[in-house]
Amino acid sequence: MARARNDELLALARRVADALSPSVVEVVLTGSVSRGVADDVSDVEMLLVTESPLELEDAFELARRAGLEDVDTWGAQGGPVKRVSGNLAGAPFELVFWPREYAASSVDALLEGEPSSTADALVHGSALRTSGLLAAWQARLADYPSDLAAARIEEAALRWGGFTPAGLLTVTRPDDRLALVEWLLDAAVRVLTIVYALNRVWEPTTKRLAERLEPLPVKPERLAARLAKALAEPDPRRALTTMTEVQLETVRLAPPGPNVVRAQRWLEEALDLLR
Repeated sequence: MARARNDELLALARRVADALSPSVVEVVLTGSVSRGVADDVSDVEMLLVTESPLELEDAFELARRAGLEDVDTWGAQGGPVKRVSGNLAGAPFELVFWPREYAASSVDALLEGEPSSTADALVHGSALRTSGLLAAWQARLADYPSDLAAARIEEAALRWGGFTPAGLLTVTRPDDRLALVEWLLDAAVRVLTIVYALNRVWEPTTKRLAERLEPLPVKPERLAARLAKALAEPDPRRALTTMTEVQLETVRLAPPGPNVVRAQRWLEEALDLLR
């Protein structure tokens, strides 16, 4: 069933790519369709590179001529990136237009450490029309720089320490659920940042987390399940204990650095308090 839906969406994506104006020099299919895992709630995500910057109305017109209906936009306006949403044969589409010059600088920024899921999208993307750009980007992104991994790990561990561990108990008050959820979510994202950096893979979105984490050799055991458990646990103290255990196991896997060493010590003290 899922494979059939993925094939349907892939055929629609190719239909759009084939109908685009020659001014679009690169069409990259990204997201779940490019990885072959799309299902009934998936949309079709495509990156389109043009030689020159577009006005939003020009991007709308390109999308309409390619068959999209009910076109709209989202996100920040006025910059070089143009985002167009629409529908084709009942399937939702998201088209992101990049001018060629902006595309080059964006890949440079990813390699210099800009936090974004774009690198993962490009690495797993497939070209539906190409002038060689995607292959060049994938070659550059094939090696995750070790200094970037170290910097990401240190930055992610920064928040875990610097105040008394007893302060963590303030988010376990029954009437402070939002504060607890904010802490748990931030901690989960930081754990994932460290794990992806340890494995030298570009950080994806948090969708389909178990599938993303399964092949990674360096990670706490049952990581996806334990993160889900912490976020769903109704008892504040148990939720915080589960997340703190995961945080501690994660930093113990990381190479020593000022923030990592401090975080390990702080998390150990916090866990003693929670238990």
